[in-house]
Amino acid sequence: MNKADQILNHLKIVELASVLAGPAVGQFFSELGAEVIKVENARTGGDVTRSWKLPSEDAGKEDSAYYRAVNWRKQVVALDLRKSKDRETVYALIDQADVVISNFSPAKGKSLGVDGATLRARNPRLIFARLDAFGPKSDRPAYDIVLQAETGFLSMSGTEAGELCRMPVALIDILAAHQLKEGILLALLQRAETGQGATVTTNLYASGLASLANQATNYLIAGHIPQPMGVRHPNIAPYGDLFELANGVRIVLAVGSDRQFEALCQMLGLELHPDWETNAKRVMNRSKLIEKLGDMLKLWSWPDFERAANRARIPFGRVRNMGEVFATAQAQAQLLQYENGDRSVRTVAFEISN
Repeated sequence: MNKADQILNHLKIVELASVLAGPAVGQFFSELGAEVIKVENARTGGDVTRSWKLPSEDAGKEDSAYYRAVNWRKQVVALDLRKSKDRETVYALIDQADVVISNFSPAKGKSLGVDGATLRARNPRLIFARLDAFGPKSDRPAYDIVLQAETGFLSMSGTEAGELCRMPVALIDILAAHQLKEGILLALLQRAETGQGATVTTNLYASGLASLANQATNYLIAGHIPQPMGVRHPNIAPYGDLFELANGVRIVLAVGSDRQFEALCQMLGLELHPDWETNAKRVMNRSKLIEKLGDMLKLWSWPDFERAANRARIPFGRVRNMGEVFATAQAQAQLLQYENGDRSVRTVAFEISN
């Protein structure tokens, strides 16, 4: 067993959050052994994602597959925080808790009596962790796609013809969840040294900006405004370029160094043209390079290419759909199971061992 599975079993977490980002933080702690109590709004029927069902899902099931993605092993209580009796029930839970996760706005949290100041006054050791869309000075509501647009991701995601594409998962939510987890873990470390709780806050906008990485510095340093490039990379070639092999299998190459490109040429029997000697030249002459590689790769079948590329240490990936992904043993090993047999993916992807 992974030692991380029970490493936080001494912690009690109360989750006052819905949709994806906040619940993803709660799931992180649940997977590491913490007791996580999720408080859902009894007045509105609970977390809104319970109803986000695909047409193919069983309409009679209480929970959607979406909801199941980030609510494994949580104890769920349905309460209406506008009612004093239910609020007292929540206070009793939080008075004994280590961490509260909230996505209420400051104004909403205060009106319901579950803002950080109120809860930390009752429990000075409490870590109050809150996230929202645009920060404490804005009460603007938003879902992930709004933040993809506002932080520049949407403008870069799409085809070279200019058709924009939403990232197929709510990645800004996931990034914000990671930021909040890290803040909570640091606050817990600080509490172990000082005995004092803390307030940890983040927002989806800041988390999105913090994750722009090289695309941000491409603009800030070089003045480059990235445009949609499909799967291609603005700084590296061939990287992200798609190719089809002889038997219809689609692959993607991720050649990050001149040495790897030389190995690819050697494997394919391709002469190293002067226009392709360095990554900078390959980026400048990408179109002709990709056309030539496409012609060469059409001569290869999948198993032969896989063996040869692995021997040559060339980074590549096979384009797999969800069925093909979860047919692999490695993906199967990362599954979680609910009591009713539903499955979801473990979100903790690290292991701890001696």
